[in-house]
Amino acid sequence: MNQHQVIFDLDLINRYNVSGPRYTSYPTAVQFHDGFREQQFIEEARRSNEPPLKPLSLYFHIPFCNTVCFYCGCNKIATKNRDRAAPYLQRLFLEIKMQGALFDRKRVVDQLHWGGGTPTFISHEEMRSLMAKTREHFSLHSDDSGEYSIEIDPREVRKDTINLLRELGFNRMSFGVQDFDPKVQQAVNRIQPPEMTASALEQARTAGFRSINLDLIYGLPFQSVDSFSRTLDQVIAYSPDRLSVFNYAHLPKMFKPQRRINEIDLPPASQKLAILEMTIEKLSQAGYVYIGMDHFAKPDDELAIAQRQGTLYRNFQGYSTHADCDVVGMGITAISRVGNSYSQNAKTEQDYYREIDNGHLAIIRGIQLSADDRLRRAVIRQLICHFELTLSDIEKAHQINFREYFAGELEQLAQMQQDGLVEIGANAIRVTPVGKLLVRNVCMVFDHYLRIRDNQFSKVI
Repeated sequence: MNQHQVIFDLDLINRYNVSGPRYTSYPTAVQFHDGFREQQFIEEARRSNEPPLKPLSLYFHIPFCNTVCFYCGCNKIATKNRDRAAPYLQRLFLEIKMQGALFDRKRVVDQLHWGGGTPTFISHEEMRSLMAKTREHFSLHSDDSGEYSIEIDPREVRKDTINLLRELGFNRMSFGVQDFDPKVQQAVNRIQPPEMTASALEQARTAGFRSINLDLIYGLPFQSVDSFSRTLDQVIAYSPDRLSVFNYAHLPKMFKPQRRINEIDLPPASQKLAILEMTIEKLSQAGYVYIGMDHFAKPDDELAIAQRQGTLYRNFQGYSTHADCDVVGMGITAISRVGNSYSQNAKTEQDYYREIDNGHLAIIRGIQLSADDRLRRAVIRQLICHFELTLSDIEKAHQINFREYFAGELEQLAQMQQDGLVEIGANAIRVTPVGKLLVRNVCMVFDHYLRIRDNQFSKVI
């Protein structure tokens, strides 16, 4: 069986298209609570410095955007005032110093990511200062061997921006595109001519960026199979290393900017599925492989290689090639995964500034993982990253009898096996090519918390 093969089965998708988590963590952020704060995080950080030392992954949240895209559900601050970045960075620098003091300097930063918002909202000088402050308090690679990435809005690329980012140490880049159709761009307030994206891409390649990702969204106003096919043709011509093709979830009660999207202009569910089917077919024909959960990559890209080698991982930034890092998130709303814990920073400037100004980390909630959490996380991670689970590996790592511990879950999987989503063998559970688009459903079977909470998630497709 082709490891990357995926089969679109409309009947099964319609039957299983319920709401569920995206499993960028387990337990998911819904389970974070305010009983886990700064002191608990500090204790976990100290424990994480015990040998063998894990490398670090740093995430910095730059929340500012010059204009608001109506579809966006990210934590951002829409403002034309570039001066607002200075007080934010002042506090971010203090947080970097506090966080850096918690971790052994022998722990090298294998991964670093600036996300947002729009990280390139800040000035070139501010970019230099942020990276310099990071190098002051953490051990960054100096030989370009780290995986250092940044999210880019091509509309915010100024003269020499991309060359500067390469000089600072970034070697991977992700461009927001969403759709090239002018009518769609107008409806979501993101006017971005293809030439602008092409220019930024060419600059990144010339500067020596090693991996380039483009983000697309299907399900936006006025999209059709034909219109999105034309966008894909342009994207394929640009030949990015990776593609993220996200499903637009219209949740105007949760995300205020989405209220400016006319619901009547959105494609119906059947059209969205047709767009997805066409996308999978077109990208497969163009040589991209399906990694999982909206992600595609060229066969020689690090993500595809990591999946083949069994080292792919999933975290709050999506799929990752570094499974062995502790993740330290900094800035408002940033999430950390350190030791056996998850934690999240304050979500507003005011709350974040207050905590940092008082000499505290701005952690407002989190969770300490139990042995059951760690076991279920391992099962879910293996399924969502590799579509295959070896029972004896889990038994050895967690000292359990898989079939006894998960007897109820295996009963639930029996129906999925009958429907062709999974194959259950003597020592393995495999997600079939038909089941790959519904891997979230398979993972949900092992999610203990779904039994005790209301479902607050988007549809799986």
